[in-house]
Amino acid sequence: MAKCDQGYLCEVCGEPVKNIIESSLYLRYVLGEVEIHQLFSAPERHLKCDPDLARFIVHEKFESPDITQQEDEIDIDKKEQMEKQKRVTAGWIRLREVVQLGIPITEYPLPESSSD
Repeated sequence: MAKCDQGYLCEVCGEPVKNIIESSLYLRYVLGEVEIHQLFSAPERHLKCDPDLARFIVHEKFESPDITQQEDEIDIDKKEQMEKQKRVTAGWIRLREVVQLGIPITEYPLPESSSD
């Protein structure tokens, strides 16, 4: 079966990543951490399979993965952690919005991420 026929498989669990709302790759694209051309070749993961990113999403509609690492073990200070939570959560919210908006993929990234 051709790769395009398989869809995007999670490199951690091997299951399909069925939509961009559960995609670590697309969240990193929205955050400006991945270039558009990398969306077609970079490894994909479910957010639940990417706890290093998912732990920074703080939203009542996001089901956080089970993370064994304690907050005090995270190697960043509280201020940096809160800033990252704000940024990653905003990216996750944006990811949910773009599904509803039906906008071109080039408009997915957060406005502030284009200057990074």
